[in-house]
Amino acid sequence: MLKLRLARVGKKKHPIYRLVVSESTKDMYGNHLEILGQYDPHTKANSFNNERISYWMGVGAQASETVHNLLVVAGLIKSDKKAKAVSISKKRTAKIDKEKAAEAAKVEAKKAAEEAAKAAPEAPTEEVVTEATENTEVSPEENKE
Repeated sequence: MLKLRLARVGKKKHPIYRLVVSESTKDMYGNHLEILGQYDPHTKANSFNNERISYWMGVGAQASETVHNLLVVAGLIKSDKKAKAVSISKKRTAKIDKEKAAEAAKVEAKKAAEEAAKAAPEAPTEEVVTEATENTEVSPEENKE
């Protein structure tokens, strides 16, 4: 089966990836059928040969998950991004669920506040005016006089 994959090239600590077509069982660094472009992850710049990518996809080559996501961003594929193949621990999943629940509660509270604000202007409200009372007590120093 043919695959569109990224082959790492470039300097140490500064990778640049080539987009290559190769057999899925073979090494992509040595034996590949064609170079279709390159991708620089530092600048997020890519230079893909769109016609050849379309040709190889039409022939039946499948893109890896990362290449698929790059092609979606570039506009060559009209579908959703694929999920990354990263497993999330149970502890992290619980934390994410807790954050989502807190966010949902915040949104709900905000909606309730908006509803209360809408209902408040509709009902006539009487303003209660409280007058400030002056302190009429006499301090002991004033009492001596």
